[in-house]
Amino acid sequence: MNAPEKVFLPDIQATPDGRSMPIERVGIRSVRHPILVARPDGTSHPTVATVDMYVGLPHDVKGTHMSRFLEVLQSRHAAVSLAGMRELMAHMLERLEAASGCVELRFPYFIAKRAPVSGVVSLMDYEVALRAELTGERGYEVTLRVAVPVTSLCPCSKEISEYGAHNQRSHVTIEATIATTTGAAGAVSVESLAAIAEREASCELYGLLKRPDEKHVTERAYDNPKFVEDLVRDIALALERDPGVAAYSVESENFESIHNHSAYARIRRDKRTEGALR
Repeated sequence: MNAPEKVFLPDIQATPDGRSMPIERVGIRSVRHPILVARPDGTSHPTVATVDMYVGLPHDVKGTHMSRFLEVLQSRHAAVSLAGMRELMAHMLERLEAASGCVELRFPYFIAKRAPVSGVVSLMDYEVALRAELTGERGYEVTLRVAVPVTSLCPCSKEISEYGAHNQRSHVTIEATIATTTGAAGAVSVESLAAIAEREASCELYGLLKRPDEKHVTERAYDNPKFVEDLVRDIALALERDPGVAAYSVESENFESIHNHSAYARIRRDKRTEGALR
C-alpha cells in the first residue's frame, strides 16, 4: 500500500511583512478555561477563568500563531500562583517565539468567612485578576487585582443627624504590582489584599449573618464612619507599609443610598520611582 502523498501547506503567518510596523499586542482574549488557584495554606481553589494572552510581534513578521496560545494554556495543569505566572509567561514566549507578552486571568474567588458574633461560616465571593507582563521597558511584572465589596458610612450624615446615618455598599478595587526583589512578596495574596480593604472600611460584608451579627455590623459601621476619600487613603497607607507591594492602585466606588450617583476616589503610586510617603 502506498504511503499517502504529503501535501505542502504554506505558513502565511510566518512570511515576511514589509510595512515595518511592529504590533505591541496580538493574541487571543476572553477564553474561558477551568483552573486551580493556589491558596496561601497550600490548598487549591477550583474556578473558571477568562483568559487573555498576547505577545509582541516584530515589524517584519506578518502574523502570530493563534492556536499556540491555547496549546500553552491547556498544557498547564499546576495550580495558578503569583510565582507560577512567570513560568506560564516563559512557556508562552518560548512557544510563540516572542520577546514580550502579557497573560491575564480573571476569575471569581471564594473565601470562607466567620460571622463576628454567631461564628456561622459562609462564603464571600471576590472578583480577581492575575496579570503577568514582560516588556523591554519595565521587564517582568506580575500584578494582582482584587475587587472587594464593603460598607461605608457617611461621617457628615452621622454628624448632622439627630439619629442614624446613611451608608453605602462600596466596591474597593486594589491592584498591586508584586515586588520581585524581596521574600516578603510571597505574603501578598487575594486574602491579604481583601483583608486590607475590609479592615479599613466602615465594616466588612459577610455572606450569612444572624440577628446578633446584624446588630454588630450595623453598630460597627456607625462607630467607624468613612468618606470615600478616607477609605482610599487608609488602604493606600496600608499598602505603603507592605514590602511585598512595589506599586499599587486603590479605588473605591460608593453606591450612594440618598443620591442617584456614586462617589468615587482613586490613588495610584509606584513606590519604586516615587519613594516612600512621609
